[in-house]
Amino acid sequence: MSARTIDIAKLAGVSPASVSLALNGKPGVGEATRQKILRIAGELGYELERVPFRSGYGERQPAAATRDICFLRIARHGHTVNRDHDVFIADYIEGLGAAARNYAFSLDVQTFKATPIHEIVEAAAKLNASGFVVLGTELSSSDIEEFSRLLKPVVFIDTYNDFLDFDFVDMNNADSVYRIISHFHERGHRNIGIVTGAIETRNFKLREEGYAASMAALGLKRDTRFDFAVDQTYQGARNDMAKALAQGHPLPSALFCANDVIACGCLKALTAAGKKVPDDISLAGFDDLPLSAIVDPPLTTIQVSKAKIGQTAVELLAARILKDSDTPPMKVLIGGKLILRRSVQDMRMASIIGGSQ
Repeated sequence: MSARTIDIAKLAGVSPASVSLALNGKPGVGEATRQKILRIAGELGYELERVPFRSGYGERQPAAATRDICFLRIARHGHTVNRDHDVFIADYIEGLGAAARNYAFSLDVQTFKATPIHEIVEAAAKLNASGFVVLGTELSSSDIEEFSRLLKPVVFIDTYNDFLDFDFVDMNNADSVYRIISHFHERGHRNIGIVTGAIETRNFKLREEGYAASMAALGLKRDTRFDFAVDQTYQGARNDMAKALAQGHPLPSALFCANDVIACGCLKALTAAGKKVPDDISLAGFDDLPLSAIVDPPLTTIQVSKAKIGQTAVELLAARILKDSDTPPMKVLIGGKLILRRSVQDMRMASIIGGSQ
């Protein structure tokens, strides 16, 4: 037995056998004791003997004994990851930080804006981190594949891919969109359109697919005349929707917007064009940003479980770091909650009132 193992046992006030169990990720010691041993091991620079994590891209190097993990906040083009969405990302960071503390990890946050993906990976490789949580909102499949070169555990959030050999944690887009379209349907809407982003992201694509599947499941026909594509920034969405309205683009009775930033921009454009929400057209968003509760009228939307997504990402990362788990990649989808506000008209009530006059 190495002298360092004995040193760890003395400092932790436990037996060498307990140190061995903790360092090898085996049961037999309490979680508080395990974390104490791992913390001391990290402080002493103890090199943990681990089985390498394997993936379809080869072997990843064992994590060092550092207790640091890193969140890579990446804005590839900034049309979705921008100041309009900062509060959403901040909630992710808060959830990641809370979960990291449970594992005695320290969380480092690195931000990259309009940086080539190979440069991001090279910069990350130089960081003293045992693993990474990566904001994948604006990343393509080829971008994600580049992270195999890190040779350390990586978990992606805010994106999802069935076929890439990484861990992913994302909101359940299909289930959440179905909740919105069902809400429209239950209130008598049959002509339902969609406003998505002009620059495609994986989540927007999944939400559009969820919209199409929801319409079909409810026996509703998708009318492509009611499809809109706008810039993902607030001002961009407002301008693009205003242009479409000025060109006489037909409107359905209800519009699902791919996120709240788009919804708020469209709401402003519709109001400026003399359209009343929800009297003339109903509107719903996605994300439950603070802005959605204070616009007039407040927006019906989907509340994303950001804290749970962050917590789950750290749990997956901790399993890879502390146990070097050789399990297949984990793909986790977390459901959202429908938040009902005043932006959706009940067409059934409107028809009853209209019929009584």
